[in-house]
Amino acid sequence: MTTAMNVDRGIIEQIVRQIVMKADGGVESNRDGELPDESQCQPNLVVSISARHCHLTDEHVETLFGPGRTLTEMKGLYQDGFYAAEETVMVVGPRRRMLPSVRVLGPTRPHSQVELAFTDAISLGIDVPVRASGKIAGTPGCVLVGPAGVVELDEGVIRAERHVHMNFRDAEHYGVTTGDRAKLRIESNSCSVVLENLLVRVDDTSKLEVHLDTDEGNACDLENATRIELFKQEPPCGCH
Repeated sequence: MTTAMNVDRGIIEQIVRQIVMKADGGVESNRDGELPDESQCQPNLVVSISARHCHLTDEHVETLFGPGRTLTEMKGLYQDGFYAAEETVMVVGPRRRMLPSVRVLGPTRPHSQVELAFTDAISLGIDVPVRASGKIAGTPGCVLVGPAGVVELDEGVIRAERHVHMNFRDAEHYGVTTGDRAKLRIESNSCSVVLENLLVRVDDTSKLEVHLDTDEGNACDLENATRIELFKQEPPCGCH
């Protein structure tokens, strides 16, 4: 996950890089990616880089990996109940361009979906739109190849819209609700940037976590960030 064009990142540590915000605005993470004690004043903010990956239906898992097969959990992700699976697939685009080993994330979903960074899509030869996860209508498709079979997707290849997960307590702190937009300011010695239009997703159980793709993470030098701030993005004047 250190570069957007690396085809096989192999292990989950290369799928998700976690950077933890402390109450004083500093960035800290330990070797296991565990959070420090939560501040009474400021929510603990985690920013994760999500490399190329795919989500599969139960049916497609069996087609790709064999009858009766289910996903094998390799390592849990930051959000409870979600994990990187042992399984990987080959993603094939137009003119036989391919990414040979794309990690599957679990659990399974009602619809299969492939999430790429922009440079991944260029390498694969697919013009991918930016979409919120699950919004796959009208998106391009691809071919998935597993050890036991092949699945041709008519749609489902997207560049995931950058977004932030949070619970209702965090949403109250930031003054946002589902569907609002947020800004993420990232400061580092080499560059400081503000990423706008993060989609806010609120539910009962989510931990406060921003998801960026590899291109976004590399562009803002997230690896060397010294301070990160999340704040509500006000709509343009006159918009409601």
